[in-house]
Amino acid sequence: MELLRSIEVIIREAGQIMLSAHLGRSDIIEKTGHQNFVTEYDKKVQTFLEEKLHEIHPSAHFYAEEDEEHSEDILSYGDVFVIDPIDGTSNFMKGYYPSCISIGMLRGGKPYLGVIYVPQSDDLFSAVTGNGATRNGVRIHSSTLPLSENLAVFGTAPYYSTELRDEAYRTARYYQEKCIDMRRSGSAAYDLCMVACGAIGLYSEPLIQLWDYCAGSLIAEEAGAAVTDFTGGPLDYRNASSVIAAGEGISKEPYLPV
Repeated sequence: MELLRSIEVIIREAGQIMLSAHLGRSDIIEKTGHQNFVTEYDKKVQTFLEEKLHEIHPSAHFYAEEDEEHSEDILSYGDVFVIDPIDGTSNFMKGYYPSCISIGMLRGGKPYLGVIYVPQSDDLFSAVTGNGATRNGVRIHSSTLPLSENLAVFGTAPYYSTELRDEAYRTARYYQEKCIDMRRSGSAAYDLCMVACGAIGLYSEPLIQLWDYCAGSLIAEEAGAAVTDFTGGPLDYRNASSVIAAGEGISKEPYLPV
């Protein structure tokens, strides 16, 4: 698919911006609220992506993390690129692995395409609806093993919600009693890719933004995982949402938190 291949080239080029970073204190800005940061490189990557993606798809709209305003109205328009220029900014700031670039595309409000690139490991994950998912061009599939034979990973929810963070840790403890062990990476997009390739059996987080899950949830689903919100319902791809992604083997057993 020509569009997908063009996006893969662009996202790899954007990864070079991350790899060339030499962060100083002046490059880091604390956004509204504690533990919420953006770097000059987030902005550089986003600007680069929007310019290059516009060149290959001039009629597409953009919904990106570092936009000053986010209008949900555009999400139902034609084709919309949903961009997280650096997912795992705190990791990136500290030179800690992983952080990645995430590009999802909605078509008529539904997920159509997802591409995630991890510059540190040179891993490229891609999916198009109905065509499966790949890692560096090789088809991938989620784990067919039960939760008891899998690792699980969790996110701790937004900096601004103590209640949801408490829920995140309660949920993690629930899963820790059922799996081999728990992990936390600090990047939802990366976690969803790890579910897609079977390295992780299950990912959960009580609230993440659309740009965090848009591409990764499609990649996980196309790799055979079940991706839902905490009630077991489908993601609506319009708002922040709770997200659980369970590998194929886990999706056949009870796994939703109680």
